[in-house]
Amino acid sequence: MGHLDHAAFGWLTPVLSYGMACIGAALGLRCTVRALGSTGRSRRNWLVTAASAIGTGIWTMHFVAMLGFGVGGTGIRYDVPLTVLSLLVAMLVVCAGVFAVGYGRDRTRALLLGGLTTGLGVASMHYLGMAAVRLHGDVTYDPVLVAVSVVIAVVAATAALWAALNIESPVAVTLASLVMGAAVSSMHYTGMLAVDVRVTPSGAALPGATAMQFVFPLAVGLGSYLFLTSAFVALSPTTGERAASASAQQSAERAARRRPARTV
Repeated sequence: MGHLDHAAFGWLTPVLSYGMACIGAALGLRCTVRALGSTGRSRRNWLVTAASAIGTGIWTMHFVAMLGFGVGGTGIRYDVPLTVLSLLVAMLVVCAGVFAVGYGRDRTRALLLGGLTTGLGVASMHYLGMAAVRLHGDVTYDPVLVAVSVVIAVVAATAALWAALNIESPVAVTLASLVMGAAVSSMHYTGMLAVDVRVTPSGAALPGATAMQFVFPLAVGLGSYLFLTSAFVALSPTTGERAASASAQQSAERAARRRPARTV
């Protein structure tokens, strides 16, 4: 059996991956809060942004953590189409969960359905990402730890969506995103503890791309997207601010109309 190393670069990859999960969760929660205060096309756009942020944050967290994954006695490569598919699954399933909450009439049922859908999506993304790993040997999983990781994913997703429905203050959203980031990281490393590799030494070339050739540039690109979108959301006025601004403008116009015209 090969020796598994989950932190080949020390604390760098776990801390970085946790940070990415928190940023994605914080941005997703802020966008969901904005969506619930909007209607029509604006609500839909905020929900799509929320889903892309959460999905991107979770995927980037997984693959930044995977940069620190190594197996003694074999190199590691990644199947490019499967890796991209895991990103699309993360975004699409999270989108379905977020829309269930954003448009659900019965909040409790919408929350449970959205949490289950999103959690299963997170787990699917993780194990699809693991299926993309190519190495010299056979990968097996401990079914109990796999089940625990799926439960953690569903509970974390449900808690995050509950926070989006019930929390509006920036401080509370920040705290909720830190908890969500910790839950997503816990799910990832529980899933990784389920992994066992029986190495078959071979000099044959492995198919696929190395982490630095493909995963690292993609993670940097998605991380940049999260930072830029966070800046945009932080700078854009909330529904309340827009309403206050419109109200102030109307008051000024009414005051101007009541003011008598000056005679020359």
